[in-house]
Amino acid sequence: MTSLKRNQNNWKLIGTLFLLSVVFTISGCKKYLDINVDPNRPTEAPINGLLAATTQNTGLNVFRVANAGPNYYVQYFASPNASSPTDIYDRVDFSGLWRSLYDNMTDIYDLEQLSIRLNSSAHLGMAKVMMALNLSMTTNLWGSVPFSEAFKGDNLNPKFDDAQQLHTTCINLLDEGIAELRKVPTVAVTPAADFLHGPTAANATAWNNTNRIWWIRTAFALKARLLNQLSKSSNYNAGAVLSAVDSAYTNNNMEARVTIFTLRNPWATVARNQQSLVLDGWLSTQFVNNAMAANSVNQDPRLPRITNLTRFNDYRGTRNGAGRVGTGTTNDECYLVLAGFYSGDASPLFVATFEETKFIEAEAALRAGNRTRAYNAYLAAITANMNKLGVPAAQRDAYLARPSIAMGSASLQLADIFREKYIALFLSPVTFDDARRIDFAYSGFQLPVNAVLPSPIRRLDYPSSEQTRNRNTPTVGNLNERLWWDR
Repeated sequence: MTSLKRNQNNWKLIGTLFLLSVVFTISGCKKYLDINVDPNRPTEAPINGLLAATTQNTGLNVFRVANAGPNYYVQYFASPNASSPTDIYDRVDFSGLWRSLYDNMTDIYDLEQLSIRLNSSAHLGMAKVMMALNLSMTTNLWGSVPFSEAFKGDNLNPKFDDAQQLHTTCINLLDEGIAELRKVPTVAVTPAADFLHGPTAANATAWNNTNRIWWIRTAFALKARLLNQLSKSSNYNAGAVLSAVDSAYTNNNMEARVTIFTLRNPWATVARNQQSLVLDGWLSTQFVNNAMAANSVNQDPRLPRITNLTRFNDYRGTRNGAGRVGTGTTNDECYLVLAGFYSGDASPLFVATFEETKFIEAEAALRAGNRTRAYNAYLAAITANMNKLGVPAAQRDAYLARPSIAMGSASLQLADIFREKYIALFLSPVTFDDARRIDFAYSGFQLPVNAVLPSPIRRLDYPSSEQTRNRNTPTVGNLNERLWWDR
């Protein structure tokens, strides 16, 4: 059985949400010639059980993708160990991440098929949106990956679909999802089973009237993201990006985020690892000292809401590739902490955000020559992120008034937008896409110490699990080879 499939009777338990417990089976590929069938044991997951599994794991996959490599590649994180393979662009086996992505896409495929059989437009729409997101994260890391033959039957060697076609497939899936979600639901959605948008809905009617619309806005936010990703391509269309933005989020409340966890936010686990001296979640010099201007008059007011002061009463990042300066146990450098906005036990896990959408709008409007719209969106994005992190109004306004921020519409540059987006999208895997689009041109960005490549990493190698099981797995040359949209 390939890494794209799972055994049929893999049972999972989703935690309590609004006093509702959902117990379900996760269906994968069928067991071949299984004659021992228990008639009292369900072989098909209930539709809201599948929805719970896939919405939660979609959020968790955003974390898994970011934490696997991209956070180190864009230098949010730095390893406390010198010449760590992830820090220095060495080949790393990401079989676990590959499996997590394909496990969830297999469940999403099952949700799609069950939605069609039950004639549930709402579940089908959500499934298509989630498939687009999970597939886009996968192809943005590896390029060509299995999809068209990945979820049907017992094909042990599914073909690797062309990466550019997969990007188009993702956009088509979003359009199809939007069309389904715009229909009047024919099967009730249990709000507690919708981990991305459902927790705020009191009942199925409230979900239908409000949260269903938020799903549509999320689909448009993701569409804007994918269309904007083509900024290096001759196919880039700023007008199409802005059209998607116009139907996306209009405030933070609409965002896709996970707020209910089986135990805690996974970034909190990273912070707890460091607290337990496992050495995890170390912040890079690039992020702390360059982007956030730590310990200077221009220090970003969000920094104290992300990490703690060191024992020297200042903020210090770790140079990628160089490893830690101290022992790792004496608070010599900065890490993710449980008191941080993103890394507390109950902190939200963000999937798509209002500020990301506004930064996309700013970039697309600037490329289209609409400087007024670009500047207003740029300021709105920064403001939204500051408000989200709880920055006091006086500090927020002082930051927005700085000459480097309030340069005026006539002087706004793409570099300004990408600089502020890098800060506001802290821990998001989207930043790795952005870094490649601007060739890692962040102020102060340096290659890691002892980097094994002469330029920044642009892609991942295929995992050993796929190389050994699927004869169609392509051979990857250097990891600084550019994917099709990065050329």
